[in-house]
Amino acid sequence: MSTWKKIAIGGGGLLALVLMVSFTVFQSHKNLVTVQTGKVQPLDLNSVVSASGEIKPKVYVNVGANAFGRITRLYVKEGDRVKKGQLLAQLENVQSTADVNASQASLAAAQTDALAADAALKTALASLNKANADYERAKLDWSRAQGLFKDALIAKSDYDMQKANYQTAEAVQAQSEAQVAQARAQKDSADRHIGQYRANLTHATDVLQKTTYAAPFDGVITNLPVREGETVVVGIQNSPGSTLMTLADMSIITAEVLVDETDIVNVKLGQPAEVAIDAIPRKTFKAIVSEIGNNAIVRSTGVSTSQQTTASQEAKDFKVVVTLQDPPTEIRPGLSTTAKITTASRSNVLAIPIQALTVRTHADLQTGPEKGAVQAAGNDSSKKDKDKAKDEIQGVFIIRSKKAEFVPVETGIAGSTDIEVLKGLKNGDEIITGSYKVLRTLRPGTSVKVDNSVPKKDVTES
Repeated sequence: MSTWKKIAIGGGGLLALVLMVSFTVFQSHKNLVTVQTGKVQPLDLNSVVSASGEIKPKVYVNVGANAFGRITRLYVKEGDRVKKGQLLAQLENVQSTADVNASQASLAAAQTDALAADAALKTALASLNKANADYERAKLDWSRAQGLFKDALIAKSDYDMQKANYQTAEAVQAQSEAQVAQARAQKDSADRHIGQYRANLTHATDVLQKTTYAAPFDGVITNLPVREGETVVVGIQNSPGSTLMTLADMSIITAEVLVDETDIVNVKLGQPAEVAIDAIPRKTFKAIVSEIGNNAIVRSTGVSTSQQTTASQEAKDFKVVVTLQDPPTEIRPGLSTTAKITTASRSNVLAIPIQALTVRTHADLQTGPEKGAVQAAGNDSSKKDKDKAKDEIQGVFIIRSKKAEFVPVETGIAGSTDIEVLKGLKNGDEIITGSYKVLRTLRPGTSVKVDNSVPKKDVTES
């Protein structure tokens, strides 16, 4: 055999070998899926609920007009710090001051009349006592004169005189009793006049006091919408009155935020929170949950559901108040804020990336003949078996022998990127974390290839 024939035969055999190896490699990679993986490992997890709102002082009051009148003096300006009892504003009070003075004079006159009535009563009582004594003496003289006249021991003129004296004393006694009754009535009238004028004075004094406004507590003037010379009015029925200013106690600062209805069940009193204020970037402030609203608020209208007459399917929020533990001095009411409330914490627990979780039905997990048997028996099986085949199972895919295996798992709290695993995995297990498209379609038993390199970004040159 010539050399060229040997070379041709050897080359043909080598080519056949290369083709055979290439075909084998192609078949082995035909059903191979490229995936990204991660490890099950212990982590510290915090479950956080985020909500937005605004800064509000714990205690604040809108100082409204208590009387109609013109503002004659404003003692403060917006931003001033005031002490309890410090004067804030003064309304025109000429008429109310005159009413107080008139009421005081009327009360003083009534008190003088009462003293005079008391003296007259005492005089009447003294006259009554004298009349009673004269009546008793005249009565004895008349009784004695009757006996003597009967025995003919006194003259008829003496008898008549004693009788007249007795009748006179009786009349004087009745008159004195009437005078005492009159004096008592005058005394009662004078006392009641005192009560009336005291009530008038109280009313006039109250009206006068409502023209002067003092701080009910220590705080800061956060709003001052009026000026000296303006006229303020009192609110009536559905018409609100004038607001002179807003006083806030800035010693206790809160953030009032709206928490989504799906998260509110996890929020509890006393839970820690971190508050970020838009006006103070790159800083967070520690806070504690101090109030949790019970009524849902419709997100689109801001109206509580308890104030609506019809049910609404719109998204709802709940008001939650967190109290800042160390508020900054430059903070102002109304600043926009975001609160991150820690609803649960776990230390050193097994955790996996949240994106690794996926869901499969019982039917999806059946492979080969078993799946065909389930489908064939479906016509004769009960509805309960069909429903069971549609039940969803939460789990992850782990890599065993270079193949994807679905493992059901039980989960606990979720952090921002990871979630706690309670059952189904152990430390160090390699799980498939992506891509999202692969996890949606991946089936148990599929051969996989691990590629955890960072994907290159497409750069479009301009």
